[in-house]
Amino acid sequence: MGVLTLGLNHTTAPLDVRGRFAFAPDELHLPLRELTERLGRAAPEAALLSTCNRTELYMAANAEQVAELAQPATEWLAAQGGISTGDLVAYTYTAENRAAARHAFRVASGLDSMVLGEPQILGQMKQAVREASQAGTLGTTLHQLFQRSFAVAKEVRTSTEIGAHSVSMAAAAVRLASQLFEDLRQQRVLFVGAGEMIELVATHFAAREPKAIALANRTLERGEALAARFGAQAMRLAELPDRLHDFDIVVSCTAGSLPIIGLGAVERALKARRRCPMFMVDLAVPRDIEPEVGKLSDVYLYTVDDLSALVQTAGEKRQAAVEQAEAIIDAGVQSFVHWLDQRASVPLIQALNKQAEVWREAELARARKQLARGEDAREVLDALAHGLTQKMLHGAYAELHAADADRRAKVADAVSRLFLRQSTRTPDDGDPQL
Repeated sequence: MGVLTLGLNHTTAPLDVRGRFAFAPDELHLPLRELTERLGRAAPEAALLSTCNRTELYMAANAEQVAELAQPATEWLAAQGGISTGDLVAYTYTAENRAAARHAFRVASGLDSMVLGEPQILGQMKQAVREASQAGTLGTTLHQLFQRSFAVAKEVRTSTEIGAHSVSMAAAAVRLASQLFEDLRQQRVLFVGAGEMIELVATHFAAREPKAIALANRTLERGEALAARFGAQAMRLAELPDRLHDFDIVVSCTAGSLPIIGLGAVERALKARRRCPMFMVDLAVPRDIEPEVGKLSDVYLYTVDDLSALVQTAGEKRQAAVEQAEAIIDAGVQSFVHWLDQRASVPLIQALNKQAEVWREAELARARKQLARGEDAREVLDALAHGLTQKMLHGAYAELHAADADRRAKVADAVSRLFLRQSTRTPDDGDPQL
């Protein structure tokens, strides 16, 4: 599935034009049904947001049909306002998939409003969703889009208003890293800890789309939960000494009473990196990184005090709040796009479930016949389990045997990942931060 947004707002259309396309919030049922009829089967989902500053259509359809919605949707909207399609195009904008999600998240967060951050738009969006639901035009995809919009908006308002100083320090860390590395998209970033500050800084760095992100935490389960938000690899804190050399940027903030990254570990990492520089940020109090690390010629180490000195003025804090809001939105967009990609696998998952059910019924039928003949129940259960196992593994065996030398390695890797996965989680050790 994919999504498309078509609209006009205070930045693209004057007041008199916007007035032509104003819909009463509680009278959207008929327009929505007319819109979906106009779009036909191509777009089974639609929502309409109408305020004094904007009118926007949100539509969802099969991925290959999304781009085709713009023309009929524009024609329908032009008819509602009583102007030609050609005239309307001059005032409208369209956004597809990732861009559409980002636009929706910015609207919900008040970043696309005439008055920056105004809260009324969130309530207006929620009402638009309720109207689409009651009209029967709100499907799974748009429901996800809007629910994620509301969640992002809540996080933006909470983080940028309450945690202004923390937001500024997170933004400062990214700016300092950008001064050392020309392009953060080529760098590998490691976050140590899983608390609120790490989550905040990770949001900023993730928005710059680094080459790789990893998160080390004493409790793997807690680390995995946060890592999943940013598409990051989770690892145990115990792995840190052996993995430190893999990362160009290291940001640490735990609740430990002693440093967890020592001078010796960093020296070994630099040796393995052949003196390639490392950017390190220690946001913990007490320190997570031994202060002697800052004396190494190829390490750029900053502490929480260093960052605080960079964000003293109110103007910087306000700008950092806006940057943080955009970073939160970008992270939300990545999550939504990932969800869309996963939806593409639904038909395959359904087919797999159907096939598994066929196998299950066949083996159960055989087992029932054996039991009816009075065969030993234990032997029947063994045969049942063996039969199911062989059916599930037959495809993997066949692919491995049929693959040529060039393809066999890839097939073996896929089979290993599908059937030989092992859990590495350990019980929570009770640390409140890690």
